Amino acid sequence: MSNLRLNALHITHYKNVSTAEYRFEKPIHCFVGHNGKGKTNTLDAIYHLSMGRSYFSSINAHTIQHTADFMRIEGHFFREDNIERVECQLKRDEPKVFIRNGKKYAKLSDHIGLLPTVMISPSDVDLINEGGQTRRIFIDRLIGQADKVYLQQLIQYQKILQQRNALLKQMGQFAQNIHETLSIYNQQLAQLGVPIHNARVRYLASFEPLFQKRYATISSGNENVGLIYHSQLLDEDFNVLLEKATKKDIQAQFTTVGIHKDDLAFEIDGYSMKKFGSQGQRKSFLIALKLAQFDMLKKSTSVTPLLLLDDIFDKLDEQRVAEIINLVHESSFGQLFITDTHPERTANVIKQTEQPFEIHRL
Repeated sequence: MSNLRLNALHITHYKNVSTAEYRFEKPIHCFVGHNGKGKTNTLDAIYHLSMGRSYFSSINAHTIQHTADFMRIEGHFFREDNIERVECQLKRDEPKVFIRNGKKYAKLSDHIGLLPTVMISPSDVDLINEGGQTRRIFIDRLIGQADKVYLQQLIQYQKILQQRNALLKQMGQFAQNIHETLSIYNQQLAQLGVPIHNARVRYLASFEPLFQKRYATISSGNENVGLIYHSQLLDEDFNVLLEKATKKDIQAQFTTVGIHKDDLAFEIDGYSMKKFGSQGQRKSFLIALKLAQFDMLKKSTSVTPLLLLDDIFDKLDEQRVAEIINLVHESSFGQLFITDTHPERTANVIKQTEQPFEIHRL
């Protein structure tokens, strides 16, 4: 088992040049300052280098300052006795460039899993409030960082799905002539979708006990929570599903069945967390979910992930903060990055960990 460490971070926005540089020699680092000073953006820069994308937006231009046209992020990571120098270059309206140790990636997906990272943010409430796509992304990031085969199958599945949907949309009234081509796509989707489904079943079966344990600690065992995986493939063969849905797909002009419709239901005492969970229960649920993600990645990758906490102390009561602090007392802890608006509060809480820390004022 090895720890992942970030030793240095450089962020530069070009035009009216804006540069930020950090050295990280301690296990805990806190970015503090008033709102709008760039604390969350700094944390997101670390996530971007780890995961190849922003945590908050899929649009690259949203990561670049409004007054700039080019952004460069560079991080020096220590992993398994090796220094990994990772660089991300973002230019408006151009493809993202990702470089590892001076060599440009041919496929960004090759980078995923090298630097396992977990972010906990107030925006995580979308996991409860939004639709199934948000929860599928959570599942895919959980598995994709640990399983290269899964990630490549998922990427290929999405490509075939887009091609099938494009065919359905383009043919329109001539759709009766596309059955043979649809059959080819069906076979390809099933070949990719079945192992993806099986991986989700397998990983979630290992993930739920970790989640249950984390939630029990946070809530003192006062409630029963559950994760229910919903998939059409649980009840029927994928090929059969696609064949049965052919007429409906032609009418709808998109693929109506498949693993891209999977979802994860969140329950508390047998009821929907979204409908019946209190604000405090939702917060506990989300923190437990993310800490279990940390545990799962550590178990799956044999590397202790980075843990990023965005504005977390302003959103949680002392009991929930205590659970996160307990994490850094454990041997499983690696490196922790925190943002907050109150340096004194942050320092007082972090001192309880008895770990060396540093405050970075923005």
